[in-house]
Amino acid sequence: MDKRPTINDVAKHAGVSKSTVSLVLQKSPLVKNKTRKAVEASIKAINYVYNRSAARLRGTGTDLIGLIVNDLRNPFFTEFAISAQMTFSKHGYVTVIANTDENPETQKQVIASMMEHDVSAFLISPCYGGEDSLFDNVLRSQIPLMQVMRRVDVRTDLLPFFSMDYTNGGRLAAEHLLSCGVTNIAFVGGVEDGPITQERIFGYNKVMKQHGLPITTFYGRATRQMGREIAQTIASSYPKIEAVICFNDLVALGMLSGFAKTERKVGQDILLVGFDDIKECEDAFPSLSSIHCGITSFGKKSAEMIVNWLETGERPTPSERVPVTLVARQSSLGPDHSFSSS
Repeated sequence: MDKRPTINDVAKHAGVSKSTVSLVLQKSPLVKNKTRKAVEASIKAINYVYNRSAARLRGTGTDLIGLIVNDLRNPFFTEFAISAQMTFSKHGYVTVIANTDENPETQKQVIASMMEHDVSAFLISPCYGGEDSLFDNVLRSQIPLMQVMRRVDVRTDLLPFFSMDYTNGGRLAAEHLLSCGVTNIAFVGGVEDGPITQERIFGYNKVMKQHGLPITTFYGRATRQMGREIAQTIASSYPKIEAVICFNDLVALGMLSGFAKTERKVGQDILLVGFDDIKECEDAFPSLSSIHCGITSFGKKSAEMIVNWLETGERPTPSERVPVTLVARQSSLGPDHSFSSS
C-alpha cells in the first residue's frame, strides 16, 4: 500500500513552504488567493487528507519557531520577545519561548530540546560563553537561525546577525550631555570585556577623547542593584562627576534610586542617560533620558525576516544594524523640561 501523503508532500507538489500549506488548511486570510488555489489543487491531486485531531495534538498544526532569549527578566528583552511572538502568530506560526538566564549550558540544552521537537527556525538572542560549535548541529540540520542583538558565532553568512547601532548610541549620549554643559561624564555598567559593553562604550570614549576630557568607567553586571551601589559610590567618593551614561536602563533606574538616598538630585546636581528606552523610562521620576532602540519594531522586523527566510528561502543579510536615537527627558534636561528626541 502506498504511503499516506503528508503536508510536506503537498508543499513539494505546490512549490510552497510547509507553513504556507498549514495556513491554507487553517483558512488563514494571510495567504494570497493564487497561492491558496495552487495548494488546494495539490491537495486534491495527491489525495492529501488533513487530520485535524492529530494537528491539535501537535499544537494547532502550524510550524514551530524557537525563540531563545538570554534574560527575560530585563523588560527590554521581554518587549522584544512579545513583539516577535505576536508577529510570528500573525503569520500562522506557534512560538516556543525559552529564557537561558545567561547560562550557556541552559542555552545548549534548550536548543537541543527544540530541535527534537522539530522547530522550523530559531530566533535567538544568545548568551556569551560555552562551546564555539554551539550552532553546528543546527547548521547540519539546515534549520534557519538568526542571531539578534548579540553575535556569538562569526559565520554570519550562514547565521545572520541583526542588531542595533550601539556605538552610535554611546556617541549620541555623550554629545547630548556635553551639550547640557557638563564635561566630567562617567560610563557605568556592563561586563568589561563584553562585546556589547565595548560597542556602547566606544562611542562615549571617542567623544570624550575628541574633547580632551577624562574617561571614567565603572564595570559590573548591568542590574538595578549595581546602579544603586555605584550611585552611592559616586555621591560619596566622586564629587567631580557631573553626569553618567548607563549601560542599560536597569542600571540607570537603579542609579535614580541610589541618588535619591543622597543629596545629589538627578537632573540638577547630576545628569543621567540610560540605554534601551524601555517603557519605565517615561514613567520614572524624574523621567529618564535614554538611547531609544525601537525594540518593538526591532522584534517585529526580526520575526518577519525569519518568516521570509522560511517562505521564500531567502537568507537575511549577513549583518545588519538599525539606527538608534536619543530621547532626552528630565534626568538630563532638568525637572521643568518635557522630553524630545534626536
